[in-house]
Amino acid sequence: MAPESLEIIGTAHVSEKSVEKVRNTILEKKPDVVAIELDINRYTNLLNEKEGVETPKEEFQIKKLIKGDNLTLFLVSGFLSYMQRRIGDDVGVKPGSEMMAAIEAANEIGAKIALIDRDISITLNRALNKMSIIEKMKFIYGLIASFFSKDEEIEDIESITEGDALEEVMEYFKEMSPKAYDVLVNERDQYMARMLTDIPDESVVAVVGAGHKEGLTKYINNPEDIPPLYDLLGVEKSRFSFMQILLFLIPVVFIAVFAMAFFSGINIQTSILQYVLLTSGLSFAGCILSGSKIYSAVTAFIVAPLTVLHPLLAAGWFSGLVEAKGRKVGMDDLADFKDCESLRDFWDNNLFRVLIVVVGTNIGAMIGAFLTIPNVFYPLILKISAIINPIIITIFNTLNPILGKIFGWG
Repeated sequence: MAPESLEIIGTAHVSEKSVEKVRNTILEKKPDVVAIELDINRYTNLLNEKEGVETPKEEFQIKKLIKGDNLTLFLVSGFLSYMQRRIGDDVGVKPGSEMMAAIEAANEIGAKIALIDRDISITLNRALNKMSIIEKMKFIYGLIASFFSKDEEIEDIESITEGDALEEVMEYFKEMSPKAYDVLVNERDQYMARMLTDIPDESVVAVVGAGHKEGLTKYINNPEDIPPLYDLLGVEKSRFSFMQILLFLIPVVFIAVFAMAFFSGINIQTSILQYVLLTSGLSFAGCILSGSKIYSAVTAFIVAPLTVLHPLLAAGWFSGLVEAKGRKVGMDDLADFKDCESLRDFWDNNLFRVLIVVVGTNIGAMIGAFLTIPNVFYPLILKISAIINPIIITIFNTLNPILGKIFGWG
């Protein structure tokens, strides 16, 4: 089934002209249904923000945020929201204004509202799972570069809704990470097209970002190309990547080398001291450079040698928890995070400071672990080889004649 009639309005999410176009089109067409590019959570937040009602939140658990997979999602979502607000500030339009205009116009004419976008957490999870480590690094670099770049006034925001300008933006992102592009754009086109085609026998005006208009039209005209909803909603647990396997192998190799050196009669006190100083020292440095308090950095120094040897622990978790306690992170910091409008706002947010400490500590520990390989373990391996090789050769020379008689060699 499909709507009786359908008009798709492609908008720029921070455009005053888009707001006017959305409102005028709905009031003129008087559709039975107004479909908007929102999910239930964003829809509720938009209404609550409009009415000045604080959105209910789950109990804030800093431990869960620091240790869970949601840390990356949280940071990415925060920075993306910041970038959209920054563009909105340049043109004097609040992000989401065109969606709010669609909701208000629908209410005026008594039209039903259909929420057609996929849950943002599902989209981000699927996108991140599709990205390689290199792509994630490029993505994070792009976010940081945009965040620290100088503010440039946008002279013609309406060009975002024009095909040529939009195509350039989409092609850039597609080149950076084709798989993530597919999740963020193509999959959402498919999902929203499915939602629209499931609206039967009614006139519909759909309000979506300009980047989705072409894809939506294509899939609505070819519904057989739309995959089943369960294929678009599932979030697979990421499989072990090469980097994850490497992180699990590092502690195994470290312990094995120390054990072999010890049983080979090699003095390993100096090597252990070097290992501790590298991992602890660089974790401490990473923590301090991230703007931590001194006792958080001391915590990082103490736990780093142990966490490097344990693939399921991270030094940043411990320094982050200590930092969170010292800064008294609470619900206010969580609520204020999404409203930060400048670098200063982020830096003044206690939750952001804690997350930066977590990341900085873990980067320091990782660098320390990798520097340990050439500076500590490679020399140990050479010493072990110098002791073990003659033993192996002797054993081989002893067993070779015996095995030769048994198997008829020589």
